[in-house]
Amino acid sequence: MKEQKKKLKLKVSAISEGTVIDHIPSESLFDVISILELDKTRNMITFGANLDSGKLTNKAIIKVSNQFFENDDINRIALIAPHAKLNIIRDYEVVEKKVVEVPDRVVGIVKCFNPKCITNAEPITTSFLVISKEPITLKCKYCEKITHEKQMVIK
Repeated sequence: MKEQKKKLKLKVSAISEGTVIDHIPSESLFDVISILELDKTRNMITFGANLDSGKLTNKAIIKVSNQFFENDDINRIALIAPHAKLNIIRDYEVVEKKVVEVPDRVVGIVKCFNPKCITNAEPITTSFLVISKEPITLKCKYCEKITHEKQMVIK
């Protein structure tokens, strides 16, 4: 009976190898898919939105077969879904859990909000100091303008 209840709770099928990104706010699901360019991958992707969650009102989940994410990708996720969790799957088992955290510095990921910033006119890599992690607030290294969470444009 217990095994039957477990099967009834499984809403998204298991993967043998890859990454599961869990605890994404449902309204951020397609932003995460976009910034990770999952629409361009040849790997199997399964996602679900508006799933029941004990921690969030509702959540989204993404499962990507045969793909593992680098730190830059994890930092991109953190800027959109700062409480997401990554589970690394090998042979259908979770072998590693990563907590997504907003970094102290954001380099080359976000566009500066200031249209007059040199990074918007010259081929210079953007660099921001994170001055607040909730809500996310960034200060440009070059023009010192503040970019708020709602103004952020991920590259």
